[in-house]
Amino acid sequence: MEKVPEKFLNEDGTLNSDALIKSYNELEKKIGGMITVPDENSDETVKNRFWRAIGVPETPDEYPHSEMFDNENVRQEFHKIGLTNSQVEKIYDIAKEFLSPILAEIFSQQKESNAISELKNFFGSEEKMQDAFVAIKSFGEKFLPTDAFNELCSTPQGIQGIYKMMQSMEPHVETDGNAPEKLSDSDLRNMMRDPKYWRDHDVEYIRKIENGFKKLYS
Repeated sequence: MEKVPEKFLNEDGTLNSDALIKSYNELEKKIGGMITVPDENSDETVKNRFWRAIGVPETPDEYPHSEMFDNENVRQEFHKIGLTNSQVEKIYDIAKEFLSPILAEIFSQQKESNAISELKNFFGSEEKMQDAFVAIKSFGEKFLPTDAFNELCSTPQGIQGIYKMMQSMEPHVETDGNAPEKLSDSDLRNMMRDPKYWRDHDVEYIRKIENGFKKLYS
């Protein structure tokens, strides 16, 4: 027979039931406060109690949000598998570090694809677009300063602008005094180096140059 610990005995050696009951109650409280690690067969109460103890929030909305990767469905999945806030923050950090360059490349490719699609629609077909590119390149190399040509070709709108310039040149140029003036190829090229043409896109200034080229080469 196991010997009764002295703390549960009275001075005369009899059992101290009060001390025994008190100790039992303390033990029950301690056991009741212990956290059981859940397994696949554990019920929701056990799982929730464990998750609260390790820091899993009560609802998915309590997870930290990410400006780049924020998604309600993703947060719900985090909650299903019992991730803590610190674990979710670490996932966001890893995703940002490794996925940001990939996403930037995807966005860049998408932007380029959209530009090609816009130009294809503008010219009418893939073949017509390619033919137009050849003509625009030849025109730009012949008549436009390199910096202006490169700037205009950096956007679909700029490419369309060059093409329209080629198509809409009129047979004469007017001066500020509204009197006809014949300008040489060199004069026109010098005018195109002016920021009013390639940077400010001054409508009247551009029209003078367009008309000049049309008069010279039509």
